[in-house]
Amino acid sequence: VQLQASGGGLVQAGGSLRLSCAASGRTFGTYTMGWFRQAPGKEREFVAGIRWSDSSTRYADSVKGRFTISRDNAKNTVYLQMTTLKPEDTAVYYCAAEKYRSAWSGDFSFWGQGTQVTVSS
Repeated sequence: VQLQASGGGLVQAGGSLRLSCAASGRTFGTYTMGWFRQAPGKEREFVAGIRWSDSSTRYADSVKGRFTISRDNAKNTVYLQMTTLKPEDTAVYYCAAEKYRSAWSGDFSFWGQGTQVTVSS
């Protein structure tokens, strides 16, 4: 599967953005999807995930209550709605996919190209 992330940009602290990740192919519904981010000088970190089987979700503690992940299988797209953004949310955001993934741990096999999110104070 090929992934194309979009929706990043520059926003003031307290603002909102919605990221989208469009996937190719006809089996999107069989992929667990994740959003990750990497800030300059830091390791990539998990942000949010949504399972293929039941659309259950999981979030990093740092974004709980502010970010919402969702998916539209008819449109082959996963979203990350980000609200109450903080300067520390500044990073390149990547979407990722893993077929039939049930566990939240483990690597994802497919990655998008990343979209920059910059939150100014």
